[in-house]
Amino acid sequence: MNLPFFWIDAFASRVFAGNPAGVVPLEHWLPDDGLQHIAFENGLAETAFFVRTGPDRFHLRWFTPAVEVDLCGHATLATAFTLFTQLGQPGDRVAFDSRSGPLSVARLADGWLELDFPATPPAPESDDATGRAVAGALGLAPTWLGRTRFDLFAVLPDAETVRTLRPDLDRVAAAGGRGLIVTAAGGDGADFVSRFFAPQSGVPEDPVTGSSHCALVPYWSEQLGRTRLRARQVSARGGELRCEARGDRVGIAGNAVLYLRGQISV
Repeated sequence: MNLPFFWIDAFASRVFAGNPAGVVPLEHWLPDDGLQHIAFENGLAETAFFVRTGPDRFHLRWFTPAVEVDLCGHATLATAFTLFTQLGQPGDRVAFDSRSGPLSVARLADGWLELDFPATPPAPESDDATGRAVAGALGLAPTWLGRTRFDLFAVLPDAETVRTLRPDLDRVAAAGGRGLIVTAAGGDGADFVSRFFAPQSGVPEDPVTGSSHCALVPYWSEQLGRTRLRARQVSARGGELRCEARGDRVGIAGNAVLYLRGQISV
């Protein structure tokens, strides 16, 4: 069986930046173990698989090399980019059905793509053992610790601390949740910065994480008193995002570029 394959650098305006995602269009669903094997073989943080269910609607799933995940922003952005630029999808909006409910992506006038995702704001984490585990993983105590629907959420003193952080990934994995978001107020054109570590999900550090911004955007919108925000994920590859808080939803916009187009033989 031959399957089309696209490698897209999401949340980037040039190759070798942003977050790479695999995109595999399917005519029908393959067995789950086959999808997992493909994602493992690709070795990317996420591989997205989709099946068309209507003219502009698709069923979308995401797999890390280790597990299927409930929500992934950069691979959703990569899928929409693939549909619009590589597969001739008409119009400026596509809709996806997923494990996190209905999602959509709109193509903006400047060519950026905007995700419409559910907000997952963090609540304060009151468990002392978790607080000690996170402090041990980071080598310092967060100024505030919370928990989202998926992840632990640690606020650090400043952007430089986030940028230079070298966490103990074994301790991050042991702390719980899907992963650990670290963040601080930004500077140099960014309202806030972040990084995301998820060794327990097979992703030591994710370069640019759309789904973490489902929590970051409502948090920083409340802290800064604004609904429109510019974000920067300060991993080695880095990424720029334009965000908007919309109550129980968030808008997360980014660019994307094609790195590779090929074929999987299984």
